[in-house]
Amino acid sequence: MSCKRDDIFNAARKLIVECGFHGASVSLIADRAGVGAGTIYLYFKSKDILINELYRDIEQRVSAFILKSYPERGPIRERFIHLGMRLMTYFIANPLDFRYGEQYYNSPYGMAYRRDRIMGEPGKRTIYNELFEQGIAQQVLKDLPFFVIDSLAFGPLLAVMRDHILGFIDLDGHLIEEVVAASWDSVRR
Repeated sequence: MSCKRDDIFNAARKLIVECGFHGASVSLIADRAGVGAGTIYLYFKSKDILINELYRDIEQRVSAFILKSYPERGPIRERFIHLGMRLMTYFIANPLDFRYGEQYYNSPYGMAYRRDRIMGEPGKRTIYNELFEQGIAQQVLKDLPFFVIDSLAFGPLLAVMRDHILGFIDLDGHLIEEVVAASWDSVRR
């Protein structure tokens, strides 16, 4: 990625976290990135494309991080714990990515994207689709719809990470393990 593109991504992420999607105008992003507004349009045809590409960039970095040393053939519980621990570790170290992702995921920008990812549109299936399907088939996980399993498994993790980022709690390695284990308990048979 080019240096200017990185600067634009960093400025957009920070401004959107601070001001929301509507409050982060292209001119504000350009000022924060130290480029002209026209430069942004050299890299992104519209602000909407910038917003979506920034989310995909974050998602790619998260995915690479959580899949490092992923035990593909390990037991369902081991894989679940690995993904949860890595996910929490990444977002605790990268709170702006977490806050941007939450805004994106819960906005009109993210709703269709999330539906496609969770429902497993061909070519867009996630590691979670595979893990949850295998867990249900092996009768290790509760036989619930994917959206329910996903919410039970990751909703609590997201809430705890949010509380850590806001300074309400201090997550250390032991507490992260306990939280992920409790999340596992909510979906296992």
